[in-house]
Amino acid sequence: MDRDFLIDLFADFGPVTIRKMFSGFGISADGTNFALALRAGLYFRADDQTIPQFEAEGSKPFQYQTSTKTVTVNSYWELPARLFDDSEELSDWARAALAAAQRAALRKRPKVRKAAKPKVSSKPAVGRKPAAKAKKTTRR
Repeated sequence: MDRDFLIDLFADFGPVTIRKMFSGFGISADGTNFALALRAGLYFRADDQTIPQFEAEGSKPFQYQTSTKTVTVNSYWELPARLFDDSEELSDWARAALAAAQRAALRKRPKVRKAAKPKVSSKPAVGRKPAAKAKKTTRR
């Protein structure tokens, strides 16, 4: 799959950004990556809400091989081949994939950390003399 093919494929969905990623392309909309075009397959972002739809079509999650094992990436599932010929339904699946990606992004938002309190050491710094204590002055 090349960039022009992907632009045409998503024409009914709306504007997408296509960037080189791994051995293919990452496809995003509204700043959120929702699809991967890798090897000869197109993979859409999926979650608990959308995985049953992929399973019903006989799709499988994205997998790749390392030197020691096969890794399954359950968050991206292969788009059913029949959708390449149905741009309207492909757009529906793309919207569902974008929604799944946005839900995942909300779950990954970093938690706000409280500011760390500065550490106070009872030991003087190496190579420094301890600070002299201030003299008490009395008023008359």
